[in-house]
Amino acid sequence: MRRVPRLSAAVVTAVTLSAALTGCNASNPESASKGEGGSDGPSLILVTPEPAGANEFLKLAITGIKESAEAVGGTSRVFEAQNISKISEQLDAAIAAKPDVVTVVGFEFVDSITALAPKNPDQQFLFIDTCIEKELPNVTCAVFREHEAVYLAGVEAGLLTKTNKVGAVVALDTPQIRRFSDPIGKGAQSVNKAVKFTPLYVGGSNPFADPGRAKEQALSLANAGADILMAASAGGNSGVFDAAKSSGLLAFGVDTNQCPQAPGVVLDNVLKEVNVVMVSAIKKIVDGDPGGVESYGLAEKAVTLTGLRDDVAESGCVIAKHTDVINEVKRARDKIVSGEANVVRLRPAG
Repeated sequence: MRRVPRLSAAVVTAVTLSAALTGCNASNPESASKGEGGSDGPSLILVTPEPAGANEFLKLAITGIKESAEAVGGTSRVFEAQNISKISEQLDAAIAAKPDVVTVVGFEFVDSITALAPKNPDQQFLFIDTCIEKELPNVTCAVFREHEAVYLAGVEAGLLTKTNKVGAVVALDTPQIRRFSDPIGKGAQSVNKAVKFTPLYVGGSNPFADPGRAKEQALSLANAGADILMAASAGGNSGVFDAAKSSGLLAFGVDTNQCPQAPGVVLDNVLKEVNVVMVSAIKKIVDGDPGGVESYGLAEKAVTLTGLRDDVAESGCVIAKHTDVINEVKRARDKIVSGEANVVRLRPAG
């Protein structure tokens, strides 16, 4: 695991693809979940920005806080904000409970953590998936090297494309979000120099939840000859999958296994193992080493592809039918982990 000294302002304002969390309402006594170590161990609270419904990535955050409680022999609770405007209210309630660690996931918390962490120096915070600009001793940040797994998705695309045209439908044209698109082109070209890569952006007033606009962009790429697309528009991914189904394309999902959403359409998924990161980071804080920014990627098993999992055969993903391609991707992964291959991080400007 490598320590990153300080995030730039561009990272602070970056939008993540994970737009919401899920959990139990803080006012409900059932929201307290005892860990294996009993109630005398460290207390952990996860605060969510809004209900997530069927958002599997953010359900994984709930799993992560429970696993963290078990790992440190403590207890966990989830405080759920009903909407974005209630984030500070729920954070205030969490701080008032005086847990050992308050954990949040996602860009929605940047302003609140920036304001509240300095006012509560004795409270430890864990911020996952992004961070605040000013480094504070009571704020630990854990971020993902998504670009490593996206690059591996590109290797799959380069080996499987029939038209040598690969595309991506991305929520926004920002340096952070391009980490979900640009590396797929690089990965594809690493195994197939004939590949042409084209990203298109959803944009608009609701770039992370606009399946209609995402579908339009996907159809545009299909009409231009692309046969494999990266879907990186969060709630808009369903629109990309619809376009892929109607056009005979394949698409990649992100964050969790989205293959069951569109059988025969989703080739593979770029996964972010938020529970793995949460357990590691919380153990670090509880062990007396808080603060700083930790970066998690392939080496830490924090990002991967569904195709690289042992249960890929039961995943519903198209890649399960291509064991030869999976073997090539495993070799590429091992080279990145060992340092033999250097996947250059696409850093934010500034």
